[in-house]
Amino acid sequence: MPKTGQILGIEGTAWNLSAAVFGDERVIAHYSSPYRPPSGGIHPREAAQHHAGEMKAVISEVLTDPSAITAVAFSQGPGLGPCLRTVATAARAIAVSLGVPLIGVNHCVAHVEIGRWFCGCDDPIVLYASGANTQVLGYLGRRYRIFGETLDIGLGNGLDKFARAKGMTHPGGPQIESLAREGNPIILPYTVKGMDLAFSGLVSAAQESQAPLEDVCAGLQETAFSMCVEVTERALAHSGKDEVLLVGGVGANNRLQEMLMTMCDERGASFYVPEREFIGDNGAMIAYTGALMLAAGQTLPLTESGVKPGYRSDEVAVGWRDAGADAAYAMADVMGGGGARGAEAVITAVGDDVLKRRLPKGYRTPTLDHRLISERTRSEARMISAARSAGVRTPVIRDVTADTIRMERIEGTLLKHVLTPEHILDAGVCVGRLHGAGIIHGDLTTSNIIISNGVPVFIDFGLSFHSDEIEPQGVDIHVFFQTLESTSCNAESLKEEFVRGYGMAFPGAAGIIERVDDIRQRGRYL
Repeated sequence: MPKTGQILGIEGTAWNLSAAVFGDERVIAHYSSPYRPPSGGIHPREAAQHHAGEMKAVISEVLTDPSAITAVAFSQGPGLGPCLRTVATAARAIAVSLGVPLIGVNHCVAHVEIGRWFCGCDDPIVLYASGANTQVLGYLGRRYRIFGETLDIGLGNGLDKFARAKGMTHPGGPQIESLAREGNPIILPYTVKGMDLAFSGLVSAAQESQAPLEDVCAGLQETAFSMCVEVTERALAHSGKDEVLLVGGVGANNRLQEMLMTMCDERGASFYVPEREFIGDNGAMIAYTGALMLAAGQTLPLTESGVKPGYRSDEVAVGWRDAGADAAYAMADVMGGGGARGAEAVITAVGDDVLKRRLPKGYRTPTLDHRLISERTRSEARMISAARSAGVRTPVIRDVTADTIRMERIEGTLLKHVLTPEHILDAGVCVGRLHGAGIIHGDLTTSNIIISNGVPVFIDFGLSFHSDEIEPQGVDIHVFFQTLESTSCNAESLKEEFVRGYGMAFPGAAGIIERVDDIRQRGRYL
């Protein structure tokens, strides 16, 4: 990093007001004053009042030499509006007083950058799990692309909601973790939608359970964390990257760290997590990212320094990193290779057929793991046959056991390697046929479509189900669009081709595409 002097960073998106000074490749000073509600959850105005009351003391702790400050960085979003405005006002005043540039930092991106810096990793898949945000991210083309995210509530907020219902104080996560160590996990709803997640049904079921509290806490953790690790593994397999970074306040949970470590060990990937001081919300991440942005010339005029409560991580132009090439995919073409491993299964060629065997996951409890493997294997065989009946080419099923499907071997190239407008249009036509027949693929990514002799062949129906409802149809396409955005610099034009093909095969296409836009909006800070 070029020399940028000392950067003052102020973080205050939600409950924690924090400030830090970064310079000379180190955190020079760091101080926090968290808001702790006497009962219930965080009230935005009360948190903002706390920040306003504590701001002078927090800044004074770190700003011992104002003359050394060369820029002031602040958390511009995402976050709670009243809290963001309080921090932005203070940052503007200090910047004007010192006569230095102002830098607006995306809170989510700051978590990633402090993690990369502290851990020394280069190009990881990132699981960002905090109160209001749960996302799986990867870098491409000067942006952090979102592979998957929560479609309802953030993981941390879900844990806190459960904790409040059980009479625990804020924050609830550490108390749940402590109780879970003494419990035997119960079975709870497991909701993975391709690379996206949904936690509200899980939390509601946990709240309503009559099982011992320790067992419910264990079940809640095991289920929610398994969902997060599964989606992270999908992104890792799809992208071909070999590093995983965990950031965000929920990442302080030892069980979540253990599960990610196990998954990475099974895949031969490296796992990184910063120390507790830097994994949650902190001023150091704002100061450090501010230094990166200052070196790249990304400062803000006062007239453009308004806060952004819904500021998405993929909106940020990452001017301080190389653009990067389209993902250098490492996974072989699944149905045509002599042996390949995806996120869930290993593929082995047997003559003109292949065996797809779902692998046990060491990070999941045996009971949950066995249930998911059995359910997904049976479902995949049924839905592949249904898709063929709908006019979509799929492998022909030869035999099915509890964890293995023997099926026709398909020679070809995964769609993710040949993202041409023609192939994307054809894929859109096929998805239109699926939806017209009431079939939801459930894991609609460019890793699950093979181009064979110019024709799309759809595979990996383990998350598929029957539905004529607009919501799951919209989620299906949302997952596909996220895959394009996270792995191609031509995503917008490719999406247009997909929509054109989808409309050619499905009369209700316009309404579904409108719902896709609505689903994307839900991914914003909640």
